[in-house]
Amino acid sequence: MFFFNIFLPKHRNFEFYNGDYYKRIPAMEKLQKKINYQFQNIDLLKQALTHRSVGKNNNERLEFLGDSILGVVVARELYQRFPHIGEGKLSRFKSYVVRGQTLGLIAADIKLSDLLILGPGELKSGGHNRKSIQADAVEAILGAVFLESGFEAVNTLILTLFKKYLDEINPNDTLKDFKTKLQEHLQKFKQTLPQYTLIKTMGKDHNALFIVRCLLQDQKMQVEQEAKSIKRAEQMCAETLLKKLEKL
Repeated sequence: MFFFNIFLPKHRNFEFYNGDYYKRIPAMEKLQKKINYQFQNIDLLKQALTHRSVGKNNNERLEFLGDSILGVVVARELYQRFPHIGEGKLSRFKSYVVRGQTLGLIAADIKLSDLLILGPGELKSGGHNRKSIQADAVEAILGAVFLESGFEAVNTLILTLFKKYLDEINPNDTLKDFKTKLQEHLQKFKQTLPQYTLIKTMGKDHNALFIVRCLLQDQKMQVEQEAKSIKRAEQMCAETLLKKLEKL
């Protein structure tokens, strides 16, 4: 109980029952109802919601597992839905469905932010509102469901959570990535192409976090984004800048 008094915001509503933390927390029960899955081992769900800023028993390994399973399930679903579409287009469709933005939207749908377990530094900086942390937690939950109940259970969960985004796919849409869209937009107006710079790397190996800056020289505009791959961080930068340009 001492652990939770340190690392969880005081405004959250916790109900401890016979010392068995989390099992009787209303918000945890609501989360399991929202995803239509009841954990037998509630500690596995707790781990899925625990950020690495807390310590060693965090959700990074579960997130790694969930990310891999998500890719397999979505790839198989797209393969079955669109039997006449080639590999290149299927890859773009898959990237659209499993991107960080989609995971962030799903996290918002299931109201995940208030259940994230963060270290004091992340709490102070508002880490529960960071989309990247929320997205990782969604993937970690998928990994946890797979470990507890196997592939078919997590397959059902993924197809339920991602149904809206799978149904949005139009086989006639090229679904160009954001870097391509940004470049084409700038070329249309004969403006300088964006400059992407890796400005910082945190962590090592599969736990690395990359911070990328993108500069639009003509507009005197730049943004920074962080992700678990340089490619994803660049795409996030391009997406943010495209939205800014559209407002202008």
